[in-house]
Amino acid sequence: MKALTEIAGLALLGQGIMFMLIAVAGGDPERNVFYSIVKIITTPLLKATRFIAPRFILDQHIGLLAVFLVGVLWLMFTALKVRLIFQAAG
Repeated sequence: MKALTEIAGLALLGQGIMFMLIAVAGGDPERNVFYSIVKIITTPLLKATRFIAPRFILDQHIGLLAVFLVGVLWLMFTALKVRLIFQAAG
């Protein structure tokens, strides 16, 4: 689960960085092949975030909320892994 969370976080981070780079260069991110591939990976995560988010959160902020939720999940899975390692050792 921790690895899946890391993949999701890196995909969100990569999509954000590519969007900024393509937009600064004056291109259309939706027409970029690499951006489209990463968008395929992140779309289910963004849809799930929209589903659990309250309605007063704007659609423009769903990406930021998804990054936050993935970060929280990653911290939880890391703490669980550390706990399991200490239980196995002690």
